[in-house]
Amino acid sequence: MTLVAGVDSSTQSCKVVIRETETGRLVRSGWAAHPPGTEVHPEFWWSALLEALAAAGGLDDVAAISVAGQQHGLVCLDETGRVVRDALLWNDTRSADAARDLVDELGAPVWAQRTGSVPVASFTVTKLRWLAEHEPDSLARTAAVCLPHDWLTWRLRGGGLEQVTTDRSDASGTGYFDSSTGEYCRDLLELACGRGDLLLPKVLGPSESTTSSAGPRVAAGAGDNAAAHLGLGAGMDVVVSLGTSGVVSAGSVQRPADPTGIIAGFADAANHHLPLVCTLNAARVLDTIAGVLGVGLARLSELALSAAPGAEGVVLLPYFDGERTPNLPTATGALHGLTTATATPSNIARAAVEGMLCGIAAGLEALTAHGISITTVRLIGGAAALPAVREIAPTVFGVPVLAPQPGEYVADGAARQAAWALQGGTEAPAWPHAQTPVRRYEAPAAVAVRERYRAAESRYLER
Repeated sequence: MTLVAGVDSSTQSCKVVIRETETGRLVRSGWAAHPPGTEVHPEFWWSALLEALAAAGGLDDVAAISVAGQQHGLVCLDETGRVVRDALLWNDTRSADAARDLVDELGAPVWAQRTGSVPVASFTVTKLRWLAEHEPDSLARTAAVCLPHDWLTWRLRGGGLEQVTTDRSDASGTGYFDSSTGEYCRDLLELACGRGDLLLPKVLGPSESTTSSAGPRVAAGAGDNAAAHLGLGAGMDVVVSLGTSGVVSAGSVQRPADPTGIIAGFADAANHHLPLVCTLNAARVLDTIAGVLGVGLARLSELALSAAPGAEGVVLLPYFDGERTPNLPTATGALHGLTTATATPSNIARAAVEGMLCGIAAGLEALTAHGISITTVRLIGGAAALPAVREIAPTVFGVPVLAPQPGEYVADGAARQAAWALQGGTEAPAWPHAQTPVRRYEAPAAVAVRERYRAAESRYLER
């Protein structure tokens, strides 16, 4: 029996799955927490990975490993490979002004045509501009720039800076990589920080791997959303993932070029593209409102389902941590429609679920406008385990929702890629477990939830 390991190094934690190469059967798993915050020293990721691997029984009998990780973060290394400063994570919005300036300097249509995306504060390219403006000494000491999954993959493999690698899915979220050609845009790097000479990770193909100094082969890895798509075996289907962020993605042969910046034209973990819309506020919206109401998530779900669709006109704009879609990095959350009659825990709980889902629905509308057909949606992520989320989602999305069994799909996608690296070929192995049993939730008669949400959002933006 040959085993492979898949790693999900997310914003909040590190998860490891060990699976059989031939069947995908889960053999064992492990987990470890990451520290909170929007910047962190990468050594915390390494410690968490080692802890999660130990909990999963180690790598002595594992033939290959792949790391999927949170996208966009900025990891700066000096010429000896030491970390220059704490890594800035994707959800660190201090580079919002830098993003605006970069878009103004080149124009949104040019960015969209060159890279498939228009920079926002999440993107690595904007964090490099921030670094150049606010910490020039740190930039001067930087010899190489990589992303979280790149750094962990490098640590597993060992070697000098020239051994740092990435894959096209994660590279496509930097803001200086063209996934249609597979080449870095060094002029955009120069524009961002005046350092077009920075060493950037070598881009490996989806089935490529490298040897490690001691241990299993190390596959290319991937960005978390691309890995989840691979783990689900989603192909060209539309997937909504509700974790720390909310993500709408769809497999596509063509890379979009959306000058509005709503759709990011990322690459997938195979050889195609993964048009994607991301919101900053997803599962933590429910955590926050549950805390306000003094209940747990299970009770929040019960309260939400006890309220009528539309929550009697109560609307939550869930911009608790700013927002990426729409691009409102300094925004705050707001409740609309409260009266003495409607200000009930049930309505507020329902408004929290509906508000989170309405933000996602805007992403579905954007994909539809770019020619992507949406007849059903696959719903995954931590928040998708709540009955209220699964049952309310079709009302908001307007299409049936398929809810696979809860699973570690990002780590599963990484494991599937590791098996691909061992077996070779043009496509990832077709694991039976990827055909996960799903429960289907039908879309009910139309309710004016999204219309009320749009109206509240318009009033908010007009302030």
